[in-house]
Amino acid sequence: MRFSKQVIAIIGAAAKLASANSITFVNQDATQRTIVFTPNAGLEQIDSVVVNGLDQTKVDFPQGWIGNAYSVSEGAAQVPGMLAEVTFQGWNGLTYYDVSAIVNPTDNEGIKEMYPASQKDAKQKESVSGCAIFPCPTVYYHPDDIQTVTTTEEDFICTLGNPPNNAVARDVDTGLVARKFVLGKF
Repeated sequence: MRFSKQVIAIIGAAAKLASANSITFVNQDATQRTIVFTPNAGLEQIDSVVVNGLDQTKVDFPQGWIGNAYSVSEGAAQVPGMLAEVTFQGWNGLTYYDVSAIVNPTDNEGIKEMYPASQKDAKQKESVSGCAIFPCPTVYYHPDDIQTVTTTEEDFICTLGNPPNNAVARDVDTGLVARKFVLGKF
């Protein structure tokens, strides 16, 4: 009896590890994209994946993986754009994530939003980084911005491209203010 309980516990733990730490990349338009991963030094390299237009691909990550991903549209040069950055099992066991525009703030076609998979069907996302239309206030623009989101969750959605009938950034009045106002440094 005791042995069977131990076997069941081990199988349950293995199932949790197998399903933990994932990002599902959801392509919102017809452009095929390659997702390129960059791990922090000393961590496992994740192979690039192709996400077909209007499709999605789930990528699993090892425990404690830290790094980023960016999207390259079919036929485009492989230049980093918006970054989806993540730390799985970071300090205090939390997952830290954000969308960063520091490397290439002009990328309006690649990484858009990142949020826990549990919020996939929610109209209003509560723990989202990034935005459907750039520029917006929920991405990193400068290294000292405070935009990193934390959660106990380990499975995420990362949207790519522009959904149909969606305005593009240049068509939207964003009402931007200088970063010093956001930080309270007048």
